[in-house]
Amino acid sequence: MSEAQNHQALTQESDKKLYGGFWIRVGAALIDMLVLLIPMLLLSYLLLVLIAPTTHEEELFYQGIDSVLAFAIWLVYTAGFHSSTWQATLGKRALGLKVTSLEGNRISFGHAAGRYVAEILNVLTLGIGYIMVGLTSRKQGLHDMVAGTYVVRTDDRGPF
Repeated sequence: MSEAQNHQALTQESDKKLYGGFWIRVGAALIDMLVLLIPMLLLSYLLLVLIAPTTHEEELFYQGIDSVLAFAIWLVYTAGFHSSTWQATLGKRALGLKVTSLEGNRISFGHAAGRYVAEILNVLTLGIGYIMVGLTSRKQGLHDMVAGTYVVRTDDRGPF
């Protein structure tokens, strides 16, 4: 094996260790869902009690408000944690992952919010944007590519 091929093989091997792959990111997302499940259900129930829809139009209004509120909560949770000194949501931190810019720096709240909104592309591509995490060399999903971010492994794990 030539020196260039050896260097490329070592770089690819270190890249596999450096970036957060598909399954560990799925695990982090599941932890985040569990963290937000109870508060979001309680908030949704409170909203349902306050609006108390009795007609189809009121039910649609409730569902619309509930959806916007859920999106806003996830946006603030995700962008807030990703732009914090942890650079990770609770799920990512628990599994030793963090979000960085392409240069390896912490991202701003606006950058993190844009990254979260870019996840809509993953839904519009029927999940292919998420599957790309498992297929790309630097483990980037479509939203990571659009936002110019990486999810990398770190030794810095909880406690929360």
